[in-house]
Amino acid sequence: MRKLTEQCRCIVVVRVRGNVGVSKELEEVFRQMHLTRKNHATLISDSPSNDGTLRKVKDYATWGGPSLEVLKQLVAKRGMLTGNKRLTDDYVKEHLGYGSLNELSEALYETRVDLRNLKGVKPLFRLNPPRKGFQGSTKKPYSEGALGNRKEAIDGLLKKMI
Repeated sequence: MRKLTEQCRCIVVVRVRGNVGVSKELEEVFRQMHLTRKNHATLISDSPSNDGTLRKVKDYATWGGPSLEVLKQLVAKRGMLTGNKRLTDDYVKEHLGYGSLNELSEALYETRVDLRNLKGVKPLFRLNPPRKGFQGSTKKPYSEGALGNRKEAIDGLLKKMI
């Protein structure tokens, strides 16, 4: 499905469509990815084991490899702790062992750490609907609509949703 690069990067998966008409199997896949609602995003590693998962969710989600700058914005503005508190530099220094949010973002980008394994950090990002909407239908693949693999074009969508 994708060709792995030498530097294994993270992938941002954004759920575009809701729960209506979704099979139980697909609901379980989304639950395991922590994407239970529209406009939620999560980070996964760019590995062959995630290809099947992405193939299953291709009709309801979009994904791509973000740039480091956009990932830093996403973590800084939309990163949340349990109890609906913002992820701050102080929390990162005291509890996670990183010097700042930027260092944490770089570790997530290089997949040295998994978002799900960080103590007290929610494994998803709640995003706004994109400003000025999606490009085309939310029921068609990326070239005509909003679904599927966007590769580097995910940056534009994430900037509209942060």
